[in-house]
Amino acid sequence: MAGAAHAQPITETIPGTTVKLSFVPIPAGKVSVPDPTDPAKSRDVDIKPFYLSTTEVTFDAYDIFVYRLDETDPVPDADATTKPSKPYIPPDRGFGHAGYAAIGMSFKGADEFCKWLSKKTGHTYRLATEAEWEHAARAGDPHGVAADALADFAWFKDNAGEKTHPVASKKPNAWGLFDMLGNAAEWVVGHDGKPVTKGGSFKDAASELEVSDRMKQSPAWNASDPQIPKSKWWLSDCSFVGFRIVRELKPGEPAPSPARTASPTQAHPDSNTPPATPKDRIDDHPAPPAPR
Repeated sequence: MAGAAHAQPITETIPGTTVKLSFVPIPAGKVSVPDPTDPAKSRDVDIKPFYLSTTEVTFDAYDIFVYRLDETDPVPDADATTKPSKPYIPPDRGFGHAGYAAIGMSFKGADEFCKWLSKKTGHTYRLATEAEWEHAARAGDPHGVAADALADFAWFKDNAGEKTHPVASKKPNAWGLFDMLGNAAEWVVGHDGKPVTKGGSFKDAASELEVSDRMKQSPAWNASDPQIPKSKWWLSDCSFVGFRIVRELKPGEPAPSPARTASPTQAHPDSNTPPATPKDRIDDHPAPPAPR
């Protein structure tokens, strides 16, 4: 409708701090996904408009949650069931901290961050569903990013030097999202409602960075944790998984409608090229020794 209001990018400052989180509007759409009851079949999922963080959540924000940096006088163990235990190894693995994607947390750690942020701000934050993530990663192009332009948009095995890099140091996709492929894989809620990671990471080959690829947690991700039982918050051998977050629209908020302009290295949003067949991938990378 002419003159109708459209959602704009927004910024949320975490109360009690100066740390900001940036979000871009993601429009409604439809995604074809495997049917959880019969993977040989597919079903269409309607995507409602939402906001998605422009980058993976950084240590700048996650540290506030973990170490209670927003509290002037934190009470020890007051939130023992909803706040992470302190990591026993440096969670950044020496890759870098400020401005880098927070890594090494479990799905629970990512999910509880969203609940904590929702309570602090009065807005509803959560992890994306797998369908929402794929919709945002494609940004109007069934393939997301052209294979011959991947190095402009993603950190992966051939260019990352075996580490993560500062968020937003590559080009964004057509909807303004950085690092949807590569750098750190991202926790989402899978098509079957169970945790899964999307997007691949700095450890993956270029051929493995496909929007439809997915990876479930394996025992190797927490193999060296000496605790019994093993931590439910941290993955001792997982230096490559982080997350980004959804902010839901409040009633009456303008519906997101990003500009339909494709980047020079993405197909036009009206491309009829079918999406790749979804693939489950098993983590076959040897875990690096945990720093002490």
